[in-house]
Amino acid sequence: MQGFQVRSEGPLSHPLRGTAHVGGAKNSALKLMAAALLAEGRTRVTNVPDILDVHVMARLLEELGCTVAVEHPGRVVDANPSGTVTIDVPAELGHVAPYDLVRRLRASISVLGPLVARCGRARVALPGGDNIGSRGLDMHMTGLTELGAEVRIEHGFVVAEVAGRLTGTNLWLDFPSVGATENLLMASVLADGTTVIDNVAREPEIIDLCEMLVEMGAMIEGVSTSTLTVHGVPRLRPVEHATVTDRIVAGTWAFAAAIAGGELTVHGGQARHLDIVLDKLVSAGAMVSELETGFHVHVDDRLAAFDVVTLPYPGFPTDLQPFSMALAAVSDGTAMITENVFEARFMFAQELARLGAELRTDGHHAVVRGRPVLSGAPVVAHDIRAGAALVLAGMAAQGTTTVAESQHIDRGYPYFVEMLSGLGADVCRVDVPDLQA
Repeated sequence: MQGFQVRSEGPLSHPLRGTAHVGGAKNSALKLMAAALLAEGRTRVTNVPDILDVHVMARLLEELGCTVAVEHPGRVVDANPSGTVTIDVPAELGHVAPYDLVRRLRASISVLGPLVARCGRARVALPGGDNIGSRGLDMHMTGLTELGAEVRIEHGFVVAEVAGRLTGTNLWLDFPSVGATENLLMASVLADGTTVIDNVAREPEIIDLCEMLVEMGAMIEGVSTSTLTVHGVPRLRPVEHATVTDRIVAGTWAFAAAIAGGELTVHGGQARHLDIVLDKLVSAGAMVSELETGFHVHVDDRLAAFDVVTLPYPGFPTDLQPFSMALAAVSDGTAMITENVFEARFMFAQELARLGAELRTDGHHAVVRGRPVLSGAPVVAHDIRAGAALVLAGMAAQGTTTVAESQHIDRGYPYFVEMLSGLGADVCRVDVPDLQA
């Protein structure tokens, strides 16, 4: 089993220096690939990150009858490593997304809306993905039902069917769910009439999807607001579209500089997508400056602790919460971290405690008392962000930290270890014993 190994003498012992290149957003590219299903012909999605999840989504689209070509430049760590996915969508699509692929990638549920809109039916296995808590499909299913589909759970599949076209209606989301917003948006662009979706997610990745759909011929009003009005059209056309840059990867590099110290230029990261995160780091003592092509982070001393409350965008991102906890573990003072989005994110706290972090959790709150240094130990990555955060925490620990199940990190970060090593960290890939053997 693959793992990542970090050697360090503690915080600031291996300061990072150089440029971290940020490519396309994982959380957008996968949904743009699914959106390609809405139009017969050849769609090209550019600035796609070279990660495992893109290849899994490509296989899923092939299972549905598409021809997919994934092209990346290879192991590039001193430039944007993103590439291009070309998707040839046939006139007649398959409608079954099998379990063996869907279980590996939760984002695969995003084919549900396009398949119902295009084919009038879909059979999508209940998804797997990261182990970070309950992410039910109630809003997806309720919304499709209100659009006129018959939706049910059958033998481990979400089954949706509609006679003819979906019908526009007024929809309300109980929570601004990214996944439900995406599925209902993609379903409604080909519906008959007008659909109004209230309380939608407003993440940059949602805006990116809306922009691609509009390029394809969709009629969408209210982009970037909490209400989307979609006027259905009979058909869409294939396009070429560049994926928005990955704000979570950009934020990860900001926290890497905060934990390890040094001077890091995050090329391709959009500071405006990370306003609250970068403001927190500045308040803690980091020096952050916005650049035309990204932003610069300079940290030469231990930072002050700060509180975090995760919320839907534009609030503090839940995907960056593990990094805030890792930083709090070596900050000066005590931090209260409140997780409002995914209840199982705090599984990460158990692994961080193995590195000597002083913390306790109570429900969706965690209190972290900073220590001058952590202690290297073997730990396990339970999801993409927790795994990357453990690698960064290892850079603030004396001794050797080995992060097992690193395949999770590879699902979200292209060449993470190679880029860290090039920036000055003592980190490499290693074989570790299979903990389930």
